[in-house]
Amino acid sequence: MTLRYECPSCHHEQRAGGKCEKCGVDFLKYITAVVAAKQAENDAVEERNERRSKLVSSILLFPFMGPMRLVRFFTRPSEPSRRR
Repeated sequence: MTLRYECPSCHHEQRAGGKCEKCGVDFLKYITAVVAAKQAENDAVEERNERRSKLVSSILLFPFMGPMRLVRFFTRPSEPSRRR
């Protein structure tokens, strides 16, 4: 049984790897580009999920942390006004 390579772009089967005989795509460059695109997509999804997580935790913790922030705001010492 002979080893057959399939082009990742056009799915043409051939005996030699490296470059497609039909469409001319370099297998290594094509796969590298696909992996880089998937990595960028996964990074974007991860960033979006992290932002959503922070938003949800802020909403859930607001009833507990909100009043504390107001107390700190009103009880901190006032700064002397500066004249120019």
